[in-house]
Amino acid sequence: MTQTPNIPPIIESDEREYRDSGVPSTVAIAGHPIHPVIVTIPIAFLVGAFATDAVYWLVSDTFWARASFWLIAAGLVTGIVAAITGMLDFVRIGRVRKHSAGWAHMVGNVAVLVLTLINLALRWNNVTGAVLPTGLILSLIVAALLGITGWYGGELVYRHKVAVIGYGDPDAP
Repeated sequence: MTQTPNIPPIIESDEREYRDSGVPSTVAIAGHPIHPVIVTIPIAFLVGAFATDAVYWLVSDTFWARASFWLIAAGLVTGIVAAITGMLDFVRIGRVRKHSAGWAHMVGNVAVLVLTLINLALRWNNVTGAVLPTGLILSLIVAALLGITGWYGGELVYRHKVAVIGYGDPDAP
């Protein structure tokens, strides 16, 4: 005799929300949303900047301070591109604005861009001198915020079905 695993009951309000097929992204190529692909680039740059700041702190080699500067610059530029695609979905898809996860994702990522701009400005004419301690702290905060806002972005996709087309959707290709 086979036993069924203990599956916790679904709360009725959650069940209604999970029954629909989702909302597609408004910024997509051939039905594939652009924002989730683009965000990986600034995330890699900005988390990498925290890593290179930490290495500079440990070894005091100016190579790592210069690497941080360029990673932060690239993270800012690519982050602005990612923010534009995300903001278009935020403005055009009411479901995003309806959930606190959408607001936390947007506000947190705007904070990331502002802190990144400040971090870059501090290093502009002082690549090595701005790393310790201020640059390292800013890079740490940015990396932590990216983890938090990424969590909320996942909430939008997996829990609230934003930027997806579910199975059984008659409009799905």
